[in-house]
Parts: sequence; structure tokens; C-alpha cells
Amino acid sequence: MRFSTMFIPTVRETPSEAEAISHKLMLRAGYVRQLAAGLYIYLPLGLRVIEKINRILREEMNAIGAQEITMPVLHPAEVWQETGRWDAIGDEMFRLKDRTGRDMCLGMTHEEIITWLASREIRSYRDLPQIWYQIQTKLRDEARPKSGVLRTREFLMKDSYSFDIDEDGLEKSYQLHADAYHKIFSRCGLKFYMVESDPGMMGGATAHEFMAPSPAGEDEVALCDSCRYAANVELARSTPKASEERNWAFEEVSTPEKRTVQEVSSFLNLKPEYFIKSILVLSNSGPVLALVRGDQELHEKKLSKIIGEHRPAHKDEVKEILGVEAGFIGPMNHKIRIIADPCLKQGVYVSGANKPHYHAKGITPSKDFDAEWHDIHVAKADDFCPKCNAPLRIEHTIEAGNIFKLGTKYSVPLKASYLDENGQEKSIIMGSYGIGPARIAAAAIEQNHDKDGIIWPKSIAPFDVEILPLNMNDKNTVNVAEKLYQDLIKKDIEVLMDDRDERAGVKFKDADLIGIPTHIVLGEKNLKEGLIEIKDRKTKEAEKVAIEEVVGRVKDRIKN
Repeated sequence: MRFSTMFIPTVRETPSEAEAISHKLMLRAGYVRQLAAGLYIYLPLGLRVIEKINRILREEMNAIGAQEITMPVLHPAEVWQETGRWDAIGDEMFRLKDRTGRDMCLGMTHEEIITWLASREIRSYRDLPQIWYQIQTKLRDEARPKSGVLRTREFLMKDSYSFDIDEDGLEKSYQLHADAYHKIFSRCGLKFYMVESDPGMMGGATAHEFMAPSPAGEDEVALCDSCRYAANVELARSTPKASEERNWAFEEVSTPEKRTVQEVSSFLNLKPEYFIKSILVLSNSGPVLALVRGDQELHEKKLSKIIGEHRPAHKDEVKEILGVEAGFIGPMNHKIRIIADPCLKQGVYVSGANKPHYHAKGITPSKDFDAEWHDIHVAKADDFCPKCNAPLRIEHTIEAGNIFKLGTKYSVPLKASYLDENGQEKSIIMGSYGIGPARIAAAAIEQNHDKDGIIWPKSIAPFDVEILPLNMNDKNTVNVAEKLYQDLIKKDIEVLMDDRDERAGVKFKDADLIGIPTHIVLGEKNLKEGLIEIKDRKTKEAEKVAIEEVVGRVKDRIKN
């Protein structure tokens, strides 16, 4: 392609609305344009990157025996109603009515639709296993679309679905996808972690996410460099550092107007780890008092798995249920359900004294209160690994893919079943597996850029090489550039030639901004000596090569 005829609207100034590096650079380098909040137009360069990623996706999915199909974006409500997700999913689902008044939605995922298909097409165990996949548009009404293509309302996704006769079959399909995803992300040039995750609205028993480390990421993962334990903090387990031994007798201490752990610990000159946070929440089954150590945070999702949906109690509800003001709650002498984090089992602590402006010092678990013991704290850096007891670290990441063991969550309500060898009807065992091509592209930029622009991994760059003839008014430069352009194309090398009549500085700036891995620079002085400069965008290292050797050298660089 020629720069002069290709639509590449680069800009020098950083757009004011952009915060993430990938968002800034995709706008500046002319890869995307924003139509509205969470809605993006992919320009020619951006579409080439997405197509490169999609090609890798297809190759690796086909390699595990997956078969590509395509499903509608517009779905009838009744399919979603049968699984209960029509009501369970909130405002993030786009809902509408057709001209007959029939309830419809725009697909944010396709578990219901693929299961509907399987329920009508799979009859016997001889039809299984199956893996079907698509690369299709999804729509989700994000409350806070931001960070460019990382969080949008319309997005492309590769989603695949496995159908098996039993759990052993699901395990095999799950591992096939895990292995394929490792190959996909490696081929796309990403650094990534496979981490344990919460299935969330997808349901099922087991899930993993593929997370690309980046400061722009909204997710956090807990990582152990010793045993390779890795989990999203939504699920991660950890052992907090043990606090120092205390030998305190029980006493009540005046703490006027001091309510929070921070306020009371400063007032008493004691470390937060010596405190118990007592948090009253209200669930469908009644009030629950949740206890975590003062230097830890309550993990809402972990607590939800134990007591179901819940919310924090309001101040007036705290007073009504416990008979004490918020800020002075202690775990003693309550007749409601108490759930405490295991790190509180040993030692003595400070907490509210259950009367205004007083805290109790010397509270001993099991002696002063009884509780159910469950892991309900948020793992944090320097906690200890639950598997090997080495220190954990926390890293911000971008979720680029996920895999779920769905089991029969969808096959039972949608009656997707098969007849086994004995003629018995059984529900199909399912798995679901997703990857966001745009997230791969954005994560690649987040991990591969410098002050001058994007540095694309070679496998997903819009072009393999960019030819930069520095003087388009010099006939020899133009002739050599044109021949080189044609010779590279004949070798199936994807080439962008900057044939604009622009200053050398403009061409260099745009080339660095766009981020094509290899630059071929044609300057008059070098050409007179029969030489052309080949420059690596990432390392900025350059070598001068004889004109007749350029094509072979470039081909070797791409191959290696």
C-alpha cells in the first residue's frame, strides 16, 4: 500500500479525552476514531491489525478441531428468559421490541443461542464432542466506557463453545482451549498470565482468565513468583502476615469521636493489624456481622458466595439491629450470624465496645465471641501465597481472554441433551471460551511503545515493513523505492511505502508513531554508495545493506 492513497490520519497532539496509552496512540496514529462513548470506527490500519489477530485466532481454533459458525446479534427474549438471565442481567443488556411488540435484545454473549442450536441438532453421544466458534460483534451498555477500545459498548469477540458427554470430556476441551490460548497470546506478542477467576454471571464451577499486565488494566491479579500461583483478586486466597503477640487483659478504652480503624489506631498508637473491623451487612436471610482484621479489606464477592446477595447496613439500621452506633461495633454479645476471617483466630484484638465512644482492648476470639470461619479478606501485596507461603505481589492487568466450565447451567433449562450408549437421555456438558481481539491490540500497545509511538509485535503489525524514500524529487530514489516495493510484494511481504512529498522529519515521526516493525530508509547519500538503511523500530538499531541484498535481509528478519 502507498501512504499517499491510504487513509492514515495521524495527529501530533494527544487527544484530551484519552487517558490510556493505547487510547492515545490509536487515535494519534490513525488506527481508530470515536463515534460516541464506547463506539469506535476502525480505520484501515486498525482493521488490518484486527484482521491479523483474527487470523491467528482462526488458525489456533481450527488446530484444536473447532468449527466456525456465525450467530445473530439480535436475540429473542424467550431464549434468555429460559435460563433466567433476562431478569438476572441488569442495565448492561440492550433491550428492545420489534414491530410486533416482541421482546428482543442485542447479544452481549451467546451461551443461550449456541445452546438453543445444540438442543435441536445434537441427538446422540455419537454427535459429541463438538467445538463451535464464531468471531462476532457483541453489545454491552457499559456504564463507564473508557480507555479507548479496552472498555466499549460494541466490541468484537471470538467466542467458542464445547459440548461433551461428561466431565472428563469437558476437562479435555477446557485444556485444549487453555493450550490454544497460550499459543494465541504468545503469537500475538503479549506477556500474559493465566489466573483463577470468578465465573460471575457466566456461571459454572471453574474459570480462568488470561491477563496482560499493564498499568492501564482495571483488574488486579495476585501472583506468586515461587510456585506460580495466580488468581484474580476477586478470587485470590492469601495468608496475611502474622501480627506480633499481645498479652492484653480485657478493658474498655475511651475513644471520643474516633470511629474508623485509622482514627482509633492513631489515637491509641496501635497498628491497624491489632484491630477487628466489624461490618454489618443485610442479606436475604437476615443481618450478618462480617469480621476482618484492621489492615485487611472485606471481600464482597467472597462474602456473597457464603450469604448470597447483600448490602452494607445504613447507620439507622445498625443502631436498630445491634443497639449501637456505627463506628463502635464490636463482635461481642450479638445474637446474629457472625462470619470471621481465619486470620483472626489467633491473638487478642481491639474493636468497638458496643457503646458510644468506647473501644474494647483485649478481645479474644472463641472466648469473647463465636463465629463461622471463612476467607473473606482481599488478598494484597506481601500477603503469603496459600500454596507455598511465599510473598505475593499484585499487578494491574487487562483481561484479554477467559475460559469457563459451564457444566449443565445452560443445557438443562434449554433442554440440550443426548442419548447415551444405553439410550438414556443426559444433559450435554458445556464450556465457554472468549477472547477480545481489540483488547489484544490495545494490550500489545500498552506493553510495546515508547515516547515516539507504537512498537507492534511483528505478528499483528498492520504491515511487515515501511519504505521511507526521503526525497521524492530525486529520480533515482523514486526508482529504487518503486523496484524495492514491487520486489518485496512478490515475496509476499506486506509493505507500506511512504511516497508522500513530505520532509524527512515528518516521515520519520509518522513511521515511529504508526509502529511498523521494520523501516527501510532510502537516503540520497547512501544510495550513491549502493546502500540502503534497514532500521528496527523497537531497538532503533540500523544497518546499511547493499541494495541487491535488501529483500533477502528483510525476508530473514521477518522469518526470524
